[in-house]
Amino acid sequence: MAMGSSIARRKVAMAFLSKNGNGSCYSFFLSGRGFSSGASSDDNDVVVVGGGPGGYVAAIKAAQLGLKTTCIEKRGTLGGTCLNVGCIPSKALLHSSHMFHEAKHSFSSHGVKLSSVELDLPAMLAQKDKAVSNLTRGIEGLFKKNKVNYVKGYGKFVSPSEVSVDTIEGGNTVVKGKNIIIATGSDVKNLPGITIDEKRIVSSTGALSLSEVPKKLVVIGAGYIGLEMGSVWGRLGSEVTVVEFAPDIVPTMDGEIRKQFQRSLEKQKMKFMLKTKVVSVDTSEDTVKLTLESADGGKQSILEADVVLVSAGRVPFTAGLGLDKIGVETDKAGRILVNEKFATNVQGVYAIGDVIPGPMLAHKAEEDGVACVEFIAGKEGHVDYDMVPGVVYTHPEVASVGKTEEQVKALGVQYRVGKFPFMANSRAKAIDDAEGIVKILAEEEGDKILGVHIMSPNAGELIHEAVLALHYGAASEDIARTCHAHPTMSEALKEAAMATYDKPIHI
Repeated sequence: MAMGSSIARRKVAMAFLSKNGNGSCYSFFLSGRGFSSGASSDDNDVVVVGGGPGGYVAAIKAAQLGLKTTCIEKRGTLGGTCLNVGCIPSKALLHSSHMFHEAKHSFSSHGVKLSSVELDLPAMLAQKDKAVSNLTRGIEGLFKKNKVNYVKGYGKFVSPSEVSVDTIEGGNTVVKGKNIIIATGSDVKNLPGITIDEKRIVSSTGALSLSEVPKKLVVIGAGYIGLEMGSVWGRLGSEVTVVEFAPDIVPTMDGEIRKQFQRSLEKQKMKFMLKTKVVSVDTSEDTVKLTLESADGGKQSILEADVVLVSAGRVPFTAGLGLDKIGVETDKAGRILVNEKFATNVQGVYAIGDVIPGPMLAHKAEEDGVACVEFIAGKEGHVDYDMVPGVVYTHPEVASVGKTEEQVKALGVQYRVGKFPFMANSRAKAIDDAEGIVKILAEEEGDKILGVHIMSPNAGELIHEAVLALHYGAASEDIARTCHAHPTMSEALKEAAMATYDKPIHI
């Protein structure tokens, strides 16, 4: 059996990494003390601008380390894009729509017969809103518990140690800090010639609150968010067509898994138009008309829709922050450049989350926030972007960590592949939900795991055993020789590990 060194002995990953992710969650803006719209003029040890997953976690961690901390958030509610209009509400709708779909199509095979199944969309949306409200209040409670000062308003730099805040109540206050962390997250990437009105042309925000199920929904972009929201409305009755400029869906995904994933979505009646670009959008009539052509050019065609979801990615949100005034450097993509300690080129100014290079994922932003504050406090932080898991929360889910087979080949590393289908997993068969596969990549010499990719129900939960294995430099044999409870879905990971270094038992 092979085991790696502990996390404490690892080098901190450079935040200059240019690896991009297209995730279903994003960080945003933060806030300060007493939950008023103002703040004390006394200097803070740490000021966090942005109250999303990266920002609020950084603020809480700073306070836990004994640092006087203020957090500035423009929304008036904490949690950022992720909690308010991103991962949390989308997962609520994914779960509710899956329950509706199961009741309509699968319950009878389990001996549960219903005379009729009806959709109550307002009630479904209300459940989503309730989940969001409860969680945002929960973060406010954590701020109070940890004595984090919370300022509600839009912050912008007036100097490297001062942030001017236009409060949501209409006033202005200046928040001073010895160290200021930019955690303002990301925003929807706009496409030329397409105006988002959040009614017929919607972003992911508008797609969370449609007043009725569109008969025809066109999704522009085949990344995590587009496929998740397409799944929600497809389950509820929409005819969903996904238009993607690239030749594949989710280009960061392992190629073999991606192909199986697309086939699964197509079985769910989701249509795909790949290598296709949107030339123009006409909203002058009752239906939205999209003019399309091949990515390589050529004959144009018209595609009609009731609603169009623009989901072409995210861009760093730094508008109006006054970064140019204090001289903070950014790259061509608008991302803030930082060193291994998340420090910008300006003394005392730091940046984390979606505004810096690396995967645009909420959990990555959280790790950035903790590590950044630890560095500020004179401790050691740790984030390795090569070990950040990614999850698509469709059904089945797709989760991965580490390298894809294409990346391993490009590195020239000799490797082995182990696979195990959920059709051979006892628990999956017992619950009649056995679509999917586990795929493990490991070095041929030494057996060290390089990447793990799972397509299955609850893949997002199963992946973390693999994340831990990669962090500790484990071999596939280490997982294979670890006892897994029976019957569980996790046994498929054990069997795939057995297939990687030797032979599986159940196929």
